[in-house]
Amino acid sequence: MTGSFAVLRAWPARRWAAALAAAGATVLVVGVPTVLVPNPVFGREVPVTWWAWPVLLLTATLSGLLLATYVRTSPALPADPDRDRPSRLGAAGGFLGYLAVGCPVCNKVALLALGYTGALRWFAPVQPLLAAAGLALLGYALHRRLRGEVACPLPAPTDVSSRV
Repeated sequence: MTGSFAVLRAWPARRWAAALAAAGATVLVVGVPTVLVPNPVFGREVPVTWWAWPVLLLTATLSGLLLATYVRTSPALPADPDRDRPSRLGAAGGFLGYLAVGCPVCNKVALLALGYTGALRWFAPVQPLLAAAGLALLGYALHRRLRGEVACPLPAPTDVSSRV
């Protein structure tokens, strides 16, 4: 993990700005519909749990850092399609974080599948596990992206026809 922290310390300001913007956007995108951020549009039937805000803040931080790994450090560098492929693990982790902090009876799928009482009895106790799984996936995806930044790059392909 020390290598990951070394990579983070070497980030330019534009990556940190992207991480901060993405973390703020994550707080709003997840916090507004789950009513962690109070608003007049959405309502919540079940009170917010004590662990919802820490999970949201950790999800936002990891999501912001993960998104920032896709910001090129120099605009002059060509894009690497293999490296710039979106992380399915990160998206899954963010989605699990959203499900974890949401109201158990406001989740339409849980409500239709389990009913009101079932959502409270079966889905609500699983939400902390969803939070842990989501944070683990986000952390792993971030670790993989940061580890890829310290890997030795391959040399640029040379054009054989130009040697003749």
